[in-house]
Amino acid sequence: MDLESHYVDVHGLRLHYASAGEGPAVILLHGFPDTHALWRFQMPALAAAGWRVIAPDMRGYGKTDAPHSIGAYAIEFLCCDILGLMDRLGLEKAALVGHDWGGAVGWQLCMNAPQRFERFVALSTGHPAAIANAGLAQQMRLWYILGFLMPVVAEAAIRANDWFFLRQVAPSRDQMALWRAALEPEGRLTAALNYYRANLKLGRPHHWCPVEVPVMGVWSDHDPALGEKQMRDTRHHCRAGFRYERLSGAGHWMQVTAAGPLNALLLDFLRSP
Repeated sequence: MDLESHYVDVHGLRLHYASAGEGPAVILLHGFPDTHALWRFQMPALAAAGWRVIAPDMRGYGKTDAPHSIGAYAIEFLCCDILGLMDRLGLEKAALVGHDWGGAVGWQLCMNAPQRFERFVALSTGHPAAIANAGLAQQMRLWYILGFLMPVVAEAAIRANDWFFLRQVAPSRDQMALWRAALEPEGRLTAALNYYRANLKLGRPHHWCPVEVPVMGVWSDHDPALGEKQMRDTRHHCRAGFRYERLSGAGHWMQVTAAGPLNALLLDFLRSP
């Protein structure tokens, strides 16, 4: 299926998104170090099933503008980008799917603007309170974030030895090629790392509250960064219902390593009453 490419001005940011299909809207939010292309196996399946699929390049990624300042990547601006995109497209409500940082943005959107979202699918990333309270083992899984916080040093380390760090975690050669193409242009790797640097405040409890949107959490058992406990415990923070699904044999980028099973789960949840 051919995807349509669009640009829209959102509060002065030139934002790029891909779209396919017609019908109720579902918005797909990627994380680090991806672009909308992460969803290349989901968009045709959702569109063929009668959904209008919208996959933006988050700010700093892909063909969307990359502001220079670290503060421009604070989560409140990331959320405003998505709400602004919905406003420009005339979408009063939409279903939402988020992965990695896209999941973190999705949780914040459901906390701040639940009236805009029919339901939310969180891939890998549980509710921030559940992550924070998941124990020492979970915190040790996130060791790499400390390195990402170091300007210049992190960029040099990630680029070292022909992008060795990313090659170790890439789910496929195709995905690694997409990452390199997106991150090699000047300033793009720094923009991606600024998500971590601008959002240390997300670890503070006063930024957390339960959500009033129906949620499905999907966790993959080969995820090195996020454990199962944080996703299972997410049910305690979902007042409108929580469905948990576990994908076996899939890594963090389940959109690539378990596309078929994931697509089936998405369609089942999106269609459910």
